[in-house]
Amino acid sequence: MGKIFFFIVAAISGTAMAVQGSLNSALGKVVGEVEATFIVHIIATLAIALILFVFNLGQGNLGKFMSAPWYTYLGGLLNVIILYGVLFSIPRLGVANATTLIIVGQVSTAVLIDHLGIWGLEKIPFRWIQGLGLVLLAIGARLLLNIK
Repeated sequence: MGKIFFFIVAAISGTAMAVQGSLNSALGKVVGEVEATFIVHIIATLAIALILFVFNLGQGNLGKFMSAPWYTYLGGLLNVIILYGVLFSIPRLGVANATTLIIVGQVSTAVLIDHLGIWGLEKIPFRWIQGLGLVLLAIGARLLLNIK
């Protein structure tokens, strides 16, 4: 299948993130930001429960959840912070500005995580070309940001 499949999946995920942030922000305007964060997590929980328990599409072993390191569960807390941060920032900054800043934060942090190989992930050393990429990303972000 090659890497192209994974590139496509990642691009679709990025597209979904922008649409999700917009939809969540619209919901937040109606019911409130914290309330929208709650509602979205309830819907996500129901959806994944259907996928896992009704359609039996899981390929892992839930019985092993206690053997995972404690810090791996912080992803759930971070998900609330991420979702609320998107809900909070999009109405105030606009979709493009908020998404640009989110991407800059994601990529910068991802390069650091790769370089350090933390949480048992494969260590991918920082290279000068990545530094250039970060500089170009920062320049692109500045050009994209519509700050008044």
